[in-house]
Amino acid sequence: MGQHSPLFYERPLQLVRGEGVWLWDQEGKRYLDVYNNVPHVGHCNPRVVEAMSRQASTLNVHTRYLHNNIVDYLERLTGTFNEGLEMAMLTCTGSEANELALRMARFCTGAQGIIVTNFAYHGNTEAVAEIGTGFMPESRTTKRVKSFPIPDSYRPLNGLEGDDLAQAYADQVQQAIDEFHSEGVQVAGILVCPDFANEGLLNVPKGFLEKAVAKVRQAGGVFIADEVQAGFGRSGKHFWAHQWYDVTPDIVTMGKPMGNGHPLAGVVARPDMIEAFSKEAMYFNTFGGSPVSCAVGMAVLDALENDNLMQNAVTTGAYVTEGLRKLQQRHELIGEVRELGMFFGVELVQDRVLKTPAKAKARSVINLMRDKGVLISTTGVHGAILKLRPPMPFQIEHADMLLHTLDEVLTQVACQEVV
Repeated sequence: MGQHSPLFYERPLQLVRGEGVWLWDQEGKRYLDVYNNVPHVGHCNPRVVEAMSRQASTLNVHTRYLHNNIVDYLERLTGTFNEGLEMAMLTCTGSEANELALRMARFCTGAQGIIVTNFAYHGNTEAVAEIGTGFMPESRTTKRVKSFPIPDSYRPLNGLEGDDLAQAYADQVQQAIDEFHSEGVQVAGILVCPDFANEGLLNVPKGFLEKAVAKVRQAGGVFIADEVQAGFGRSGKHFWAHQWYDVTPDIVTMGKPMGNGHPLAGVVARPDMIEAFSKEAMYFNTFGGSPVSCAVGMAVLDALENDNLMQNAVTTGAYVTEGLRKLQQRHELIGEVRELGMFFGVELVQDRVLKTPAKAKARSVINLMRDKGVLISTTGVHGAILKLRPPMPFQIEHADMLLHTLDEVLTQVACQEVV
């Protein structure tokens, strides 16, 4: 795979088994998983495993044949969306879903320009690498992508706050639109994660997204919401993160948690867009939307509903948030705690006044947590935000282990010389 193939942790972890929120390495050591959103309803969820096995032993074809699984699944899936988002196309990966969304947006608008944040990541294909302003080389040379500063209320643009800050960031989106127009490029759309997870699970200024989308739509573009990280009930009170806002996307993309580890992803969009695009672009997918994939997807929805995992995201999520804020009172290293249901960001700083990112200490924290049997990671522009995104069955007793271990590690790291 090459010497630059990325791995977690200074001492890479070899895993051999998983169950629920737990993972085991080759020596039998158990780890609490507080990072992986792919096994959304738990590692090796019995419902998912049984549904996959049963359908794989019966039939597995693709969507150019009729099968009840795909119709039943998509009817149930689209039923979780706002009115107007009523058709779907299935893929294998989130990258593929985002690429399909870009194709659809560009086809339906007749334009090319896409607007993203200046620290975006939406997948690995060439088309989505082009919008990967976080760390993709293709984004540095493209002429059909513009970015705007991440809408961060912790390090606010020009020291503004409230509606003034929301307007200032929306004006940055307008600037991107104006730059496109000055170069003779029309705007096809804006693509963002509604939780702004890769950017650090931001506390977005209230009203920003609505203002930004209005500007893009006025310019003829559409709004694409990437729900790969925060979708499928992770936010607790809503099935989709974009439902926290007073604006409905034109296109929504999904991935990782959709199949609990099985390669299932997709696009939900306005029917007029899907009909217009598919009329010209005969879209089909050899593996996306197979009877097995749809059986798995249905089992994930069953687990979410039958195990009350959205309510668990609310109650356990609130418990974790309260615990993290108590740790913030004890540890000067914590600058800000962010939460969205069963998703948490902990920004580490060297100085709370200057808000200087503590990147090296963040790296120390995740490696020490790993040594103590708790798996987390980092994110954000400066790599100084602890990213906590456990499987949805995460319970109070698991939260206690996380908080206790993090307290110990923060105390240890505070005494280190690294900055």
